Amino acid sequence: MQKPFYLTTTLPYVNAPLHMGHALEFIRADTIARYKKLDGYDVYFNTGTDEHGLKIFEKAKENNLSTQQFVDNGFETFKEQLKMFGVLSDINYIRTTDKNHEKAAQEFWTRVSDNGYIYKKTYEAKYCVGCESEKTDSELVNDECPLHAGNKLKIINEENYFFKYSEFRDELLDLYEKNPKFIIPEFRFNEMKKFVENGLQDFSISRLKEKMPWGIAVPNDDSQVMYVWFDALVNYISTLGWPETLEKFDKYWVNGTPTQYCGKDNTRFQSAMWQAMLMAAQLPNSHQIVINGFITGEGGIRMSKTLGNVIDPRDVVKEYGTDALRYFMLREISSFEDSPFTLERFKDSYNSGLANGLGNLVSRVMKMATSNNITIDKFPTYKDVIDLEVEEGFADLMNRFEIKNATDLLWTRLQVFDGIIQQVQPFKLLKSENLDDKKIGTECIKDIMLGLYQISLLLESIIPETSKKIQYLIKENKMPEIPLFLRKD
Repeated sequence: MQKPFYLTTTLPYVNAPLHMGHALEFIRADTIARYKKLDGYDVYFNTGTDEHGLKIFEKAKENNLSTQQFVDNGFETFKEQLKMFGVLSDINYIRTTDKNHEKAAQEFWTRVSDNGYIYKKTYEAKYCVGCESEKTDSELVNDECPLHAGNKLKIINEENYFFKYSEFRDELLDLYEKNPKFIIPEFRFNEMKKFVENGLQDFSISRLKEKMPWGIAVPNDDSQVMYVWFDALVNYISTLGWPETLEKFDKYWVNGTPTQYCGKDNTRFQSAMWQAMLMAAQLPNSHQIVINGFITGEGGIRMSKTLGNVIDPRDVVKEYGTDALRYFMLREISSFEDSPFTLERFKDSYNSGLANGLGNLVSRVMKMATSNNITIDKFPTYKDVIDLEVEEGFADLMNRFEIKNATDLLWTRLQVFDGIIQQVQPFKLLKSENLDDKKIGTECIKDIMLGLYQISLLLESIIPETSKKIQYLIKENKMPEIPLFLRKD
């Protein structure tokens, strides 16, 4: 029986095209989902769109569209954009405007309220529309949100419902203590422990409907709609059919290992706020939260249209292809720290790692194989290879979400094959009149072909299109009609 594995990304807003930060999250989550599937798990892979809130409402008005039409268009665009990242076709999509999700969010609210963790009060706060969250003075720079500089903060002064977040300090710390790998990487975990230890503040979970009509109605109060984050976080369980049908929820959430990918700006929402909400509703907590750093411009400067250092993933994929973008994201970007993405870095990596690296090696080997009719008699399965990788390190790195190190490991092995070719020089031995030389040359190419095939199986989760091409070439004993990757200066 397959072990269940649940994996979800965060839900992007539908007010703008997906950017490089989204690309990083979706590509990495997809890589883990593919790896787990290949390793025999029953994988439920979830993503979708966050479609409520002030940001969406205002953007729809700017575009002279009804808010529903705007989010409908945005959702279709989102699905099309995911294709350029090579995301699995059987991924599950959830929309926060789905009627089932809205019912789930209202049921979740009701349970939290019935358990005594929601109250109402009048308050004033500074609010960043870009983040869709309140900001304290200590979080601001020059009275602006540092993540959305130039955008004026809104001042909220109204009567809203609040969540008793402050009551969950000890329970959260207990959760962290009992689950030492709850947040990956460790330094983010330590940040969250310190944040929670310093005490939590109750936060507003509703807005006045007359000021922000685009949201899910608060149960038993038509004058209020749910705060976008309180509503959106519930998607992680509503996508599993909760609360109406519990079969998937029990399988993947209660008895599985619910794992969430997010960017570092989402850390508090995913690993503290959402966990406290689950506790308040008396539901099981997440299993693990995996946190990415930011994609930056050169020198670690945040990407900004004003600075002109924004690179659109659509442009990169159009010129270089999906696997080229995936390769850069998985090998050249730090697994957990901030990392720069520049076209210069991308082209250098493409040429050295793909065109002159993997692509050139496959072409050289297959030229020698096809010219001398060298074939492999028996091909290993993925299970054959991954069972060996428990000792070799690839599987351990992937299970720890260290995808960069796992990818580096495979390219180190490719470099070993290049070294063997230079040392043994099978291209010379195969032309020799000496039968023993020919035999040595043949066995050398066979060994490298087998090694390449094994690596191609492991590459199925990393660069899936290229992986399948390599397997086809080796099985059918063919030369690539065009190089797997053309050099682009």
